[in-house]
Amino acid sequence: MEAAVGTALAEGTTGGGARPPAGPGHARPGVKHWAVVAAGCAAVVAGALAAGPASGTPGPIRTAPRALPAAEAPDPAKAELPLDCGPFPVKISVHFGADLGDGKPGTVAAAHCDAENGTPPDAVYLLGPGQDGRPVVLATLLSEQENLTVSRLTLRSDGVITGHAQGYSSDDVPRFSPDVSLDLTWARQGGRWTRTQTPAPPAQA
Repeated sequence: MEAAVGTALAEGTTGGGARPPAGPGHARPGVKHWAVVAAGCAAVVAGALAAGPASGTPGPIRTAPRALPAAEAPDPAKAELPLDCGPFPVKISVHFGADLGDGKPGTVAAAHCDAENGTPPDAVYLLGPGQDGRPVVLATLLSEQENLTVSRLTLRSDGVITGHAQGYSSDDVPRFSPDVSLDLTWARQGGRWTRTQTPAPPAQA
């Protein structure tokens, strides 16, 4: 950190250590004088702070991330999700509503094609309010092409989204017995969400 400019020497000292006499033209400022100066500076700073927001461009609203009741968040059942399910309907696996720190209601939802057999993979979407009450997809957090089944989605107090998913190490693994278990996290970095994953015991599913 840079040092402050204009740091004063200790009052009453010189290079030789002697204190110079105070003459008529160099009277020592009194406490009252400095109090008046300090009050004037405080008034100027307060005025600048008060005038700043009125003349500047307002910044984005930042709020503490928090869960929202389902009635206050976009309904994932009303969203048109980018899943190619053919004749099968889309099924929402797990979801939660939240304000993720931008002051707007959102919903994080895992969904898959409701096929008649097998274990169809999930995709995870971040939804926001749209026109006519129909939510829109703001971000795809997990693609169904990764062949994972999501069993849990939650929100941490710092705004990070966490989840748990299971999958398969190869096509030879039976679909009823997944052998891959992952803990997932999504963190916002600028305007994007970054995902990390770590192996987890299958018992956590």
